[in-house]
Amino acid sequence: MDMNMVELLGYAASIMVAISLTMKDIVKLRVLNFIGCGLFTAYGLAIDSMPVVITNGFIACVNVYFLVKMQQEKRIVSSNA
Repeated sequence: MDMNMVELLGYAASIMVAISLTMKDIVKLRVLNFIGCGLFTAYGLAIDSMPVVITNGFIACVNVYFLVKMQQEKRIVSSNA
């Protein structure tokens, strides 16, 4: 099987998203999913597919938003303790 770099990028993105969905820890899930979405965004750019780029770019932003929100909440809780 002859795979080029673009195909490998797509497979790597798929594997990262799949692994992220096995995580019990929500932070690990979001971090791995963010990485997978970033790879999928790069893959979408490489294959010139704007639906892939827009969807995964949006999901990556959602992951960052919730990671930042969780970090801020953790700081608030630890400063009140």
